[in-house]
Order: sequence, then structure tokens, then C-alpha cells
Amino acid sequence: MWVSPIFFGVLLSILRLLVAIGLKLDHLFFPSIRKKKISPLVIVGNPRSGTTFLHRFLISQGLGTGAQLWQMVYPSLTLQKLIRPLLPLLEIISPARHHSTAAHETSLTSIETDDVSLLFKFFDGFFLYGFFLAFAEEDLFDWFDPQKRNTSKRDFEWYEALWKRLAVSANQDRVIPKLFSLSTNIPAFQTHFPDSKILYMVRDPLNVLPSGLSLVTGVLDKRFGFWSLDENIRERFIKRLYNAFVELLKRFHEDWTNGSIDKTKVFIVKYDRIMTDFDELMNEILTFTGITPTDEMMIEIKNTADRQRQYTSAHKYNLEKFGLNEDQIRSDCSFIYDTFLNSVNNEVD
Repeated sequence: MWVSPIFFGVLLSILRLLVAIGLKLDHLFFPSIRKKKISPLVIVGNPRSGTTFLHRFLISQGLGTGAQLWQMVYPSLTLQKLIRPLLPLLEIISPARHHSTAAHETSLTSIETDDVSLLFKFFDGFFLYGFFLAFAEEDLFDWFDPQKRNTSKRDFEWYEALWKRLAVSANQDRVIPKLFSLSTNIPAFQTHFPDSKILYMVRDPLNVLPSGLSLVTGVLDKRFGFWSLDENIRERFIKRLYNAFVELLKRFHEDWTNGSIDKTKVFIVKYDRIMTDFDELMNEILTFTGITPTDEMMIEIKNTADRQRQYTSAHKYNLEKFGLNEDQIRSDCSFIYDTFLNSVNNEVD
């Protein structure tokens, strides 16, 4: 087990060198990247708030293009031409295989959250904290807090470079990224991307927080045996990850209520509507985005709405396993209930 981080570090260094060369070559072989105009429709929300479902649905309906996992690992279009035939082989060693399919089904060719790209590009971002550095003896959350260490200019410029390549590759103008970490910095994002629109996902914290913890610890347990670690280490990690998830909610709420966010370009999507009112919800999203649906799309929306009403997740978890209880979560996230959830829904994850 102790060899894994060293092996990963060497591979990441080689990967970053190859990607840097490939990105330079892109401007030679794909000169249209520089002038490509993009229109981002960004899905934002805590993990396990319905972001993945909506993200993949919108892209499957041709409303825009999004990044598959392998495209974020190898963001150069030049490299992608060379690597695409090797994807079946690379899938065997992909870190995506460590995900629990009940919690989150993924693969190298799955549409994924764009936060991953920061990990591979800069070895930075919330993925680095949530999966690795939250184990450190010292709490390093400040390293990833834009109020303490603001890397937004670097990050947004990288996302723009990545999204332009996706748009060129797919011959699209609209890109549909998913960024859970953007909850902490939406005003700056709107300044950098003034034409962007945002779908912000809201789900009952009683479900989203333990489900998010279960997702991350499930991956760590499958790869490193998380639940066999020393109890103090486990508790420290879970507490930090829980606090980070709450902070994501808190930062968005603060910006939303103090007027820092341009609300005309943000649409609030409630999780329970995805499950029980998906067809009407999609009509509102299409109106918000200015997209005219085709007849085929409307049929698929109706069929999906029918399936969603029948859906029950196989992902199971419990609060006690993470040292949590309902009163604590309701108290820590009272602002979410007060502003976005007038009553606690009785959804089943």
C-alpha cells in the first residue's frame, strides 16, 4: 500500500509532461481553439445532490457537450487522437474502477465532474483535499479555500482552455460542465464567464451529506481499506470531509442571500422534483436556457419522468456509521432548510 502514492506521483509527473507537450501541439493542429466561443451551462451542487443524473441527461439529449473522464486526464486533442484506440486497455488500470457502482457508476468514457481536471492538471483542488490531504495531521482546508488562497484566475483560465477543446472536438458551442467546488466562488465565476448560466442543485442535507461521505469513503475503502484504519484517523477524516461539505453549502448560501450572485443566470433545481416532477422541471430548465426542444427530446423527457417516479437507489448508508445524527445535520444546515426547503421531504436515497 505504501508504494501506491510513490507510483502515482511518478505516473502523474510523466502524464503532466506529456499533456503539456500535447496542449502546445493543439494550437498547431487545431488552430480554431483560440477563436472558439463557448457558452457554459454549469451544474453546481454538493456530491450526491442529483448533479450526475442531470449532467448526463442534458448531454445525452444533445443540449451541449461535456468532458468524459479520459478527456480530463488527457485534455490535449492531439493526445486524444493517439490514446482513443487504447481506452479499453487503460480502463483496466483506471482509478474509476474503485468507485462503488451503487453510489456512482463511472468509467473512463463516462461524463464526469470537471473538478477532476484540476487534480490532474495542477495536482490541486478539492479532489486532492477530499481524497488525500484531509488525512493529514494538520487540517489543510485553508489551502483550498478561495477566501484564503485564491486560485480562481488560474482555474477559470484552465477550464476555459479545456472547454474550448471539448467544444472544438464535439463541434458544439454550448458546454455543460459539472463543478461541485464552484459553490464557494460563483460570483468570481460569473465575472470571468459573463454569458454562463448555472443550475444549482439543492437536496435535503439529511440525505446529501451522509450519501456524500459514503461515496468518498467507499472509494477509499475499496482501494486502501479505509474502514480498517485506526479509529482516530477515520473519525478525523470524516469530520473534516463533513465540515467541507457543509462549507460548500454555506458559501453558496451566503453569496445567494447577500446579493453577490446574479440570480437571473442561476436556476435552483430541487432534488425531489427530479424524482417526482422531472417533465415539468425540464420544461422550466429549457425555458431558462433558451433551448427549443425537439419532439424526440420531449418524448425522452416524458419517458425519463416516468422512470424517475419508479426509481429507488441501491446505495445504502446510515448516519451512525459516520458519527452523525439528524439533529446535528439539521442544526448545521438550518440555513438550507430556511431558504430552499420549506419542509423536509421524505425522499429515499
